[in-house]
Amino acid sequence: MSVRIGVVMDPIARIKPYKDTTLAMLLEAQRRGWEIAYLELGDLWLDDGVAHGHQRRLTVHDDNHHWFELGEGRDAPLAELDVILMRKDPPVDYEFVYATHILEAAEREGTLVINRPAALREAQEKLFATHFPQCCAPTLVDMHAERLRAFIRQHGRAVLKPLHGMGGDSVFVLDEGDPNTSVVLETLSERGTRYVMAQRYLPEISAGDKRILVIDGEPVPYALARVPAAGETRGNLAAGGRGEGVELTERDRWIVDEVAPALKARGIWFAGLDVIGEHLTEINLTSPTCVRELDRFYGMNIAGELFDWIEARLPR
Repeated sequence: MSVRIGVVMDPIARIKPYKDTTLAMLLEAQRRGWEIAYLELGDLWLDDGVAHGHQRRLTVHDDNHHWFELGEGRDAPLAELDVILMRKDPPVDYEFVYATHILEAAEREGTLVINRPAALREAQEKLFATHFPQCCAPTLVDMHAERLRAFIRQHGRAVLKPLHGMGGDSVFVLDEGDPNTSVVLETLSERGTRYVMAQRYLPEISAGDKRILVIDGEPVPYALARVPAAGETRGNLAAGGRGEGVELTERDRWIVDEVAPALKARGIWFAGLDVIGEHLTEINLTSPTCVRELDRFYGMNIAGELFDWIEARLPR
């Protein structure tokens, strides 16, 4: 099957190839003989409502020292591509949102965009989890210091984080009476002008923050538990956490069942659910990761499963 696939991502020269999920996807596309077009956010534009991109032919290698080659670029309508992977990392800022509108124009012309551009705009990764309160620990989203303080008092210990962060950036754990409370709240809320998410602290973080990957509503049978380093409360691999493979529990599968219909309805075909203990904490849909680690631990080909689904969706 001859397929042209585009990928919109951060600069490929800056990735860590041994752990990069987007590279795993591109290696799978190349293995299938698909032609890969590489784009960054600044390569997209609209001309009279038609989505275009400066597309460079991409060749990839499973090599930590030489993992890509870029060919000559050409300007062409995005509708010439059969599939586009939108894999630009957060933050979901104005430029990211504008790019989703451009990708939506390509979608209207028949290109399959993963995940759907409208979902990337509307389902904010941290806030989307609050659509499923039955799955979550107590959570407050607020910019007012007194209500955030009251939440910390109520639960004794809380995790606070900005809505736009990723990779464990600016995540704080505060106990009731912590002398740093005021400065943390001032910093995260930018003195009461930005929303902060507060969640009841979950001591089960010591066993890891599990990333559960979901393809078209179905979970991969194993999760990556990201275990905090000594002296840390964040399990994120970017913050020094250690990855361990674990089988999904009955509770994990129940959480996926609760969330999956909403994922499918919005066109979130590839998602990463973050679970600590028995509670959902975030739903990652911009550029979910952990594929390479799980493939390595269990001999899987998760990108292959996703691409089997993609092939089934494409016109014959």
